[in-house]
Amino acid sequence: MGEHRIDPFTVEVIKRALVSSAEQMFAALGRTAKSSVIYEVLDYGCALTDADGRMIAQANGIPAFIGVLGDAVREVLSKYGANGLEENDILITNDPYMGGATHQNDAVLILPIFHEGQLIMFAAGKAHWNDVGGKHAGSWTPDATDIYQEGIQFPVVKIFNAAVENRDIVDILARNGRIPEMTLGDMRAQAASLRVAAQRVQEICKKYSLQTVLDAIDTYLEQGRREALSELAHLPAGTYTAEEFIDDDGLGGEPVSVKVKVTITDREFIIDYTGTDRTCRGPINSPLSVALSTAKFAYQAVLSPHADPNEGFFSPLRVIVPDDCVFNPVRPAPVSTYWESASYAGDIVWRALADVVPERIPAGHFLSVCGTTVCGIDDETGEWFFSVEPNAGGWGAGCGKDGEHGLVCTSDGETFILSVEVAETRYPFLVDQFALNTAEGGHGEWIGGRGIIKDYRMTNSLAKLTASFGRSRFPPWGLAGGSEGASNIVEIHRGDGRIERGARFSNELLERGDVARFITGSGGGYGNPKRRDPRAVREDVLDGYISRDVADEIYGVQITGESLGVDRPRTGRPSG
Repeated sequence: MGEHRIDPFTVEVIKRALVSSAEQMFAALGRTAKSSVIYEVLDYGCALTDADGRMIAQANGIPAFIGVLGDAVREVLSKYGANGLEENDILITNDPYMGGATHQNDAVLILPIFHEGQLIMFAAGKAHWNDVGGKHAGSWTPDATDIYQEGIQFPVVKIFNAAVENRDIVDILARNGRIPEMTLGDMRAQAASLRVAAQRVQEICKKYSLQTVLDAIDTYLEQGRREALSELAHLPAGTYTAEEFIDDDGLGGEPVSVKVKVTITDREFIIDYTGTDRTCRGPINSPLSVALSTAKFAYQAVLSPHADPNEGFFSPLRVIVPDDCVFNPVRPAPVSTYWESASYAGDIVWRALADVVPERIPAGHFLSVCGTTVCGIDDETGEWFFSVEPNAGGWGAGCGKDGEHGLVCTSDGETFILSVEVAETRYPFLVDQFALNTAEGGHGEWIGGRGIIKDYRMTNSLAKLTASFGRSRFPPWGLAGGSEGASNIVEIHRGDGRIERGARFSNELLERGDVARFITGSGGGYGNPKRRDPRAVREDVLDGYISRDVADEIYGVQITGESLGVDRPRTGRPSG
């Protein structure tokens, strides 16, 4: 440890410089990628690790992506060792059954960073590529029954050898996807972003000396560990349990049980998923790295949301995941809609602790990424178009606050939804509706946030829709007397007036005039609805969130007259 050799100001400056390097890597990829899912939606994550794969700096991005990058680096070291790597090598992996992967669309690229011939760090980034082969366009698909239907798999291999593109690997990649030009463009943008980070790191080492930088890293990782232990001391020690149910096994089977036991001591935060159901038939299985990453952000949200996330801060966390379960499946089980289970790995931790730390945990939110792909051959250009995006929804209310409207789910972190202007400019459909969903649910003293309704009307002769909307059978949970939220669902409105409803669609044919309607649910409510401030109830009616009848029947507030003034609260309204 170098804490006695380096002053705290230098430590902080170097830490922020390394974080800035990761952020510049993130910005470089966003500026140069070819796919809107990267440059608009920001479906990617970037981080730096030390030479052993310990995460030392990150840019804000998808939490489930960032949290697996250290595992990917350790896979590189396991295969090649430090002596098997050269300066400007770049490696790729997307194999979900190796550390650091999610599903095959999410490619991890890793660059070893050298300083004066010594391996000192790694730059790593994971980004969603629109198509990597598989049975359907877009590769991820809710009807997959094994991993081979979900696209090409890359174990850890060198895609650049000492800055020279590996033509053999690139040719294989290009031949196994439907949109090779876009995929290779995203790959090269990702590689360039790693080089930006490497250059910044080398500049930092030249300015402060390598030994000073390494000492600073050791120091602030130790500071992170101490901060975590200090925060642990403020949490109620004990063991807490919860159980939730995923809608089904991904292919219409029975609900899948997810169980957790959270044990808090003054030294450890233990998350144990023992008892969770086994590997599922459908593609909702979560690779182990993703479940571990999700556990990390669940832990940080409870412990200290604004702490610097690094290996030191996460050191008190211990995660137990049994073999052959939905959070640790057995090859070759499909995983392409892994978010439908991985999201529960975090949500159930919060549910277990919600009653003991109510000031830190809100009610349940819409949870699913609600991922969609709308793609096809453009009538005008004759080329493939791919609209790939998550959908935003409602978050749960908390003690003293209403839930947020229209935010992406926890697993998707810093991503955005595709803007209407970009969607209509890039793709052959029109956005007929983009509105808040006022479906019944989420009532409480503090109300759950609203989901959204978004309509895509096809202007192309043909298109294909793939969608996976979890939490369609089991709505977000309420807290302290608040009601459940509303569920997620997809509707297809056909040109002849027929309406098809479902939580999952795989490669579903859409024709000109058909409308794909994406509906996300509201978050759970918090507290007894009868305790809600009557003035807030009036505003809810004015905003169209609830009707006058709901205000009267559920909130006990009678609203009369054209001006929607509060007439009086019902008699018997709870005091306080």
